[in-house]
Amino acid sequence: MVKHIVLFKLKNEISAAEKESAALKFKSAIEALPSVIPSIIKVEVGININPDEQWNIALYSEFNTLEEVKAYAVHPAHVAAAKLLADVKESRACVDYE
Repeated sequence: MVKHIVLFKLKNEISAAEKESAALKFKSAIEALPSVIPSIIKVEVGININPDEQWNIALYSEFNTLEEVKAYAVHPAHVAAAKLLADVKESRACVDYE
């Protein structure tokens, strides 16, 4: 099993309300993906409640293989969900492990 973890930092110059709105829309879109992408075993999106930390959003998902992770990454439904953060994202970090 492959665990796919992604962290997102949102731009500091956007307001807290804009960050929250973008994060909630992204969470909703990503957590709806298992009904469209059957290779997703598990997915959850957490919005950071600790303002002392630099990362705003954490995505955790599980797949059977790295190939499934790669197919998920380019799936049109995932690409559309990712675009929800395009204008507000400062950086992204990702780890895939077994």
